[in-house]
Amino acid sequence: MNYEVIIFWSDEDQAFIAEVPELPGCMADGKTYEAALKNVRQISREWLQTAKELGRPIPQAKGRLRFA
Repeated sequence: MNYEVIIFWSDEDQAFIAEVPELPGCMADGKTYEAALKNVRQISREWLQTAKELGRPIPQAKGRLRFA
């Protein structure tokens, strides 16, 4: 997976949240950093497969996002 993943701790959820900004709505959680990363990798594969099956556009992976 070449998409950037952002992982952060959520006090509200008491879990790590992992999201893939380039894939709208693609996020997962986990009790550990590693679990969140593992879960978001699975969810992103499912996101891409679903988009492909529905004929929806799949965003080009841009790699590391940069902010000014």
